[in-house]
Amino acid sequence: MKKIVLFSFLISYFSFCSVKAQNPWTFRQCANYAIEHNISIKQKEINREKRELQLSTAKNSRLPNLSATASESFSFGRGLTLDNTYTNRSTNSTSLGLGTTVPLFTGFQIPNQIKLNQLNLEAATQDLEKARNDIRMQVAQAYVQILYNMEIADVSYRQIEIDSMQVKRLQAFVNNGKASQAQLSQQEAQLAQSRLTATQANNKLQLSLLSLSQLLELPSPDGFTVARPDVERITISTQFPSPDAIYQEAVTLKPEVQAERLRLSASERQIAIARAGLYPTLNFSGGLQTNSYKTKGMQADAFATQLKNNFSQYIGLNLTIPIFSRFQVRNNIRSAKLDRANQQLQLDNIKKTLYKEIQQVYYNAIAAESKYKSSQTAALSSKDAFELTQAKYENGKANITEFNEAKNNYLKAESDLVQARYEHLYQLALVDFYRGKELNF
Repeated sequence: MKKIVLFSFLISYFSFCSVKAQNPWTFRQCANYAIEHNISIKQKEINREKRELQLSTAKNSRLPNLSATASESFSFGRGLTLDNTYTNRSTNSTSLGLGTTVPLFTGFQIPNQIKLNQLNLEAATQDLEKARNDIRMQVAQAYVQILYNMEIADVSYRQIEIDSMQVKRLQAFVNNGKASQAQLSQQEAQLAQSRLTATQANNKLQLSLLSLSQLLELPSPDGFTVARPDVERITISTQFPSPDAIYQEAVTLKPEVQAERLRLSASERQIAIARAGLYPTLNFSGGLQTNSYKTKGMQADAFATQLKNNFSQYIGLNLTIPIFSRFQVRNNIRSAKLDRANQQLQLDNIKKTLYKEIQQVYYNAIAAESKYKSSQTAALSSKDAFELTQAKYENGKANITEFNEAKNNYLKAESDLVQARYEHLYQLALVDFYRGKELNF
């Protein structure tokens, strides 16, 4: 029965893998899979859970504690008796107790500690989101590189197709005596070069697929491929907000900024916690206790009777007033203030870094838009020139050198257009990403 179950599981597993291998992955699927399986993100999730536990511990510090004690002691040798004489004797005593302590006033340390841990939890949550965004960015870069390599491979295969047609055409001309063997050999050499170019393009594509599969923590890149987005939806006339406008949106949304702001607030709580050492503390205590005592050779009540007769209760207040702590509290406060100043600098640095990133993305997007427009014009012109030269070549009015030059210019323009198209798509997505929108293609 176990073998049948195992066999069925393996069939299901390999069937799932087969389906996965046949279906191209969209960017959203890649990003979600990477976020789910990335080790760094899992570590951030664990850190967040630890912060939750710390917050729970801080909240529970308001509760009274409860502890039970039990002790048994024995004594041997000479001891003073009631008759004021010394004699050898053995005694044993049993003590039982149950006590509790309730903090009444701790210099506001407990509420500040709770707020501190709450802020740390919120900062850890933002750190987790920042890690997810970083993975999305890495996946986006790898994904666009694959798309670019796919298009370059397609261009190289079109080059093979064009050269193959010319080889067949020249072969027919050689057979009919209308072309020389040298011309055919030259065209065959060009076809071989085109095949080499296609092989190199395919190798680059496979390496880029490998890079993304490793980023996704896939066991193997075999069968892995990505879906091509609809590039026709790219709008050339996109109007970008200014870098300042994008920054004003991003600074209120980006998790890295929010995390540092929360840590700045947490540093204020650290100062308040350090100042708690200047205040007196007041605790309430209470409990129950009893004991039993027996001396060898002397009459004593039964154990249970003594526990009953010796049963007592107690309550009390404990006030502690700090007078001189060797300047420890003063230095703790100064250290906490320095930590706050350092955290303020950290927040300012994060904001400046964010603004620089937005400036770079903005101008890259403007440049990508301009490059895309120019590449479209160049591709159309190169295509017209190639078709004209091809017609001349096939009619014997252009030589093979002119034909190959026109073809290479056309294919280069096609490659440049592909690169510009996906670079523009990527930069558009980045602008939206910094404005708080989901990174997607």
